[in-house]
Amino acid sequence: MPADARVSPVSSRLKLLALFAVFLLPMAVAWGMVEWRLGIPEGRTAHGQLTPDLPPLEAWPLDGMARQGADDWVLAFDCPASCDAQADRWWRLHRALGRDAHRISRLRLGGSGETLPGASAASWTEAASWRSPGRLWVFDPDGRAVLAYAPDIETARVLEDIELLLERNPEPPMARLQPE
Repeated sequence: MPADARVSPVSSRLKLLALFAVFLLPMAVAWGMVEWRLGIPEGRTAHGQLTPDLPPLEAWPLDGMARQGADDWVLAFDCPASCDAQADRWWRLHRALGRDAHRISRLRLGGSGETLPGASAASWTEAASWRSPGRLWVFDPDGRAVLAYAPDIETARVLEDIELLLERNPEPPMARLQPE
């Protein structure tokens, strides 16, 4: 065997160390990120305000409240005297959900006039301390308030949050076959 065809022991060891580094270095970096919280975003993903202190929807002082389905999420908005533009905005958001739209019920709280297709209306029987005209709330199927949005929130951000909620809380496989 010619002398220049042989591999030196030093270069073999360097190649072996490089191979180990390729596999072990990412694990070491990931462990360091978790252990020392480096490079991990601290921000939240929801655009709305979390509302764990609100009473369940059934305990709200409302008259005429109804859902389309028993397992529906509820999109409730507090309607001032005239809220046609806001009602249209939430109707369009509901339509933008596409195939998941059947999992959401829309509820208009207060206001007057006709409701848009697919929405129901309820009226306040007394003033609640958390009531805020123009505010939007998202309720889970058990009636707990999950998120609240200010009147000036962008519709796209609300849509993002609702899509994420529905994705993380999938519909049971046989839900569409069960009578409501």
